[in-house]
Amino acid sequence: MAGKADSVRTIFFALGANLAIAVAKTAAAIFTGSSSMLAEAIHSYADSGNQGLLLWGMKRAKRPPSPEYPLGYGKAIFFWSFIVALVLFSLGGLFSLYEGWHKLHATEPLAYAWVAVGVLVFGIAAEIVSLRACLQEVGKVRAGRSLWRWFRESRQSELVVILGEDLAALLGLVLALIAILITIATGDPLWDALGSMAIGAVLIVVAIGIAVEIKGLLIGQSTDPATEVRMKAFLEAHPEVDRVLRLLTLQLGTSLMVAVKVQMKGVSATELVSGINQAEKALRAEFPEIQWLFFEPDVTD
Repeated sequence: MAGKADSVRTIFFALGANLAIAVAKTAAAIFTGSSSMLAEAIHSYADSGNQGLLLWGMKRAKRPPSPEYPLGYGKAIFFWSFIVALVLFSLGGLFSLYEGWHKLHATEPLAYAWVAVGVLVFGIAAEIVSLRACLQEVGKVRAGRSLWRWFRESRQSELVVILGEDLAALLGLVLALIAILITIATGDPLWDALGSMAIGAVLIVVAIGIAVEIKGLLIGQSTDPATEVRMKAFLEAHPEVDRVLRLLTLQLGTSLMVAVKVQMKGVSATELVSGINQAEKALRAEFPEIQWLFFEPDVTD
């Protein structure tokens, strides 16, 4: 059985790493005049803001249901995750492309280039720590699936965002390091500009990938296929159930709404309705990773 990932722990790891890296990159960009380093600094500040948005979204998603929002506010985390993808695309990707393009037409030699190299090595180390923490939490819910398959099927938008950000940040740092090392070796700042543009392209691709995944959750996706299979098998294992005719689920942030239509074996609809509390308790025990369940019986005798 899959465990439950601690998204807050993952976000705070990423936030701490990004703030430390952003400050170091800013100092290095001022000393060196590196456009790749400046692009990386802006990216890290944007990532730090993104983690703040995710924490805010998770807080808003915990509000209880109201008459106006009878299914609760769980999907708020999906909205803020989508905003994070937009920020990553604009402040991260587009700014990096602009900075690189600007540098192509106004090339200036790098100063204190080895300072930038040291900062980038520090940044790579910090991002590896953040990525490792993220992968540990993803491993709790991946349930043997490949990382790519989990990314496509996951309903934890905040984990999807953090994983995408961490991978993009790590790749961006490596690209910036390569660009600066080539610039040092050749003395041609053109490579620094190209490095900035490459970073921008990576961020845009990752941002689009995240946005595509979050879009489905915003529209209204079911729970992940593995959970649906487990849930259907759990229901069919009960001796009173002849077969499950329909199982509908709707992901509401960390919560899940469930509607079931079953064909029973000698059990009336009245008897089933009277046992709904016991059924919900059994489902909660079987699926502890789900925050709550809305179980609406539609029974065919």
